[in-house]
Amino acid sequence: MPIDYSNIPSPCYILEEDLLRKNLRLIDSVQKESGCKIILALKGFSMYSAFPIVKEYLSGATASSLNEVKLINDFMGIPAHTYMPAYPEQEFQEIMERSSHITFNSFGQWERFKDRVENFKAAHPEHFLSCGIRVNPQYSEVTTDMYNPCVPGSRLGVTRDKLPDKLPEGIDGIHFHTLCENGSDTLERTLEALESRFADLLHQAKWLNMGGGHLMTREGYDVEKLKKLVSNIRVKYDLDVILEPGSAIAWRTGELYATVLDVLDSQGIEVAILDTSFAAHMPDTLEMPYKPAIRGAYQEAIPGKPTYRMGGMTCLAGDFIGDYSFDEPLGIGDKIIFEDMIHYTMVKTTTFNGVNLPSIGIWKAEQEFQLIRSYGYESFKDRLS
Repeated sequence: MPIDYSNIPSPCYILEEDLLRKNLRLIDSVQKESGCKIILALKGFSMYSAFPIVKEYLSGATASSLNEVKLINDFMGIPAHTYMPAYPEQEFQEIMERSSHITFNSFGQWERFKDRVENFKAAHPEHFLSCGIRVNPQYSEVTTDMYNPCVPGSRLGVTRDKLPDKLPEGIDGIHFHTLCENGSDTLERTLEALESRFADLLHQAKWLNMGGGHLMTREGYDVEKLKKLVSNIRVKYDLDVILEPGSAIAWRTGELYATVLDVLDSQGIEVAILDTSFAAHMPDTLEMPYKPAIRGAYQEAIPGKPTYRMGGMTCLAGDFIGDYSFDEPLGIGDKIIFEDMIHYTMVKTTTFNGVNLPSIGIWKAEQEFQLIRSYGYESFKDRLS
């Protein structure tokens, strides 16, 4: 049944439970048929009110900060897989206590903390803790430099020339993350590059974390190839394989519901100003960049049809996305629904200009809306001093 928006506040992120479960069922099938472990990456989807649903299908989650680690502990009830480009000295003890896996970004970081890891393991033999090193295979098909961890001068991961022929004692795993919403064909070529540089170390490792960017829930993704690639490398090197997708879990599972506040003519261009913001609430649309789909609208200007540039409500001049055509003219109070706005949105929002964050809700499987949270002045004030 279609969502009833009549009692939903605007703006609002709306997660659709049935769509989330559909994605998770597919992801679970990849786990079971390839023998890997797929875990939730909080950097893409941190909606902890949905973690009980996620936990029905996935047994782990990965964090890139102590705050994300705590969220995993508190709302999934499990230790975290943790990777940070650098670990703050004052946080490392708590990170060890709350993690099952810790990946180091450099050998300098490992050398700095390895004694503390060894001492912690000796003092807490009941606590499973495995450490790994992130590598840079120097191959990526990501075309946007902001999202490409293999650009020259990248701070993410160790290149082969900086690694010894033998994994240091205490390092059990190898981690790479060079994909961004890519297909399994890209993974295949990436694994070829990885093996060409790191095959000897893969034979020594106990686990391989392939990071995120595996968009297996996208229509047209070759899931069977993914299963085969994962299974083959797992058997070839006799190690556990871990994937930690960010987008795939929440891909096309909900929308951002917004309202038209004003319509104006700007030097011959019709502009619709909304009660949401691209810069504050959908920053990936400006960073990647990409043009979000609007339900019921044409994604490009159609001659002869009412056409509008979508404007956000902040005073940032570039807070807009355009242009869209509609079958009927827009007016104040009309509703705008941005599709696929659950992954990499809530996790990146800001209160720039004091603009309220969108509310968050779930359209339940029982076909009813559950408001999870709304924001106001206190949320804005708490981010400041």
